[in-house]
Amino acid sequence: MRILHTIEGLGAKFGGIATCTYDLISSLNGSGVDVDILSPSLRDNDDRLLGIEEQWNKCYPNDGIGPINYSRNLNKWLNSTQYDLYHTNGMWQYIVHETCAHARREKKPYIITPHGMLYPEALARSAWKKWSMRKLWFNRDIREASCIHATCQKEMENIRLLGYQGPIAVIGNPVAVPDFVDELFKARYAKSSPFMGVAFLGRLHPIKKVENLLYGVASATVRDLNVFIIGKGDDNYERFLKSEAECLGIADRVHFLGFLNGFDKYAQLAMIDALFVPSDMENFGMIIPEALIVGTPVMASLGTPWESLNTERCGWWCDNAPETIAAVIDELYSMSDEERLAMGSRGRDFILRSFAADQVAAKMHRLYQWLSGEAEKPEFVYD
Repeated sequence: MRILHTIEGLGAKFGGIATCTYDLISSLNGSGVDVDILSPSLRDNDDRLLGIEEQWNKCYPNDGIGPINYSRNLNKWLNSTQYDLYHTNGMWQYIVHETCAHARREKKPYIITPHGMLYPEALARSAWKKWSMRKLWFNRDIREASCIHATCQKEMENIRLLGYQGPIAVIGNPVAVPDFVDELFKARYAKSSPFMGVAFLGRLHPIKKVENLLYGVASATVRDLNVFIIGKGDDNYERFLKSEAECLGIADRVHFLGFLNGFDKYAQLAMIDALFVPSDMENFGMIIPEALIVGTPVMASLGTPWESLNTERCGWWCDNAPETIAAVIDELYSMSDEERLAMGSRGRDFILRSFAADQVAAKMHRLYQWLSGEAEKPEFVYD
């Protein structure tokens, strides 16, 4: 069985969608599953194609035009190859629609992983454009999918609200563990005293509500607390955050580190006391397990599907109001060294137990086998 994944961008700067898709394909190939991934070449010379050295990483010249990146080169590539199953990632791009349409023409099964792009909050952004695209293409693509892959229960519920009646597989994103992560975790564990710093990591956009973290820091009883803002995105929003930090009188303690990737990202996560994810809405949120894997506790808003932070006692799943964030900060720094390290250790164990890349890849392989008629329906597939 030959499988093709498609995605609009596999560059490091494309964020969590690119990273988790690459990790999944890498793990699938590592376990002997024949999977390729197709994406357009990168237009940003400062970006880096993930897995560029891998034979299963296919790339076509980027001739995308228009808001959905219509591509003749994509059409030529698909028509010149043959696969038994197609799996596309994302939504609202031509590569997603054409993958579905091509699979239908070839009478092959296809899967869509929308990566949170069908949440009501996501549909509300540029709503009229997305409504038009749904009417033209994507409603049919969704309706006739052999299966839709949701990364959490909440995402499945939102997909059902759109009227999709077919099978939905609920499989969390894979969390890769780079070789250097163990050493970072050990170094963190060896440092018992607080780092006296918290962080936000992600794309800078108003939906992320980073200002609530700044308001919480300003009103917490803990003083001299550093805040590290890791990521880039909306320049106007970044200027707004800097202005708010000035008004709050904490600008000297708010550090904008820009985009970090690879070792630099994990090293920064391992050097903070907690990661804060105050977003109004987040789908799986790869930044959460990335922090937990190095032993850093996480506060995530109720707009994320991470209730397990509470049940596994490795962080806080709570509302994103500034006063709540302030209370979490005060609680964090009222803990003993032992309590804080134990919280981080529980988080790491939870991620290794539940979201290790090889376990997620094994589930995805079972899904492919079922859709190809080679196995029984897995227990994580819901009709």
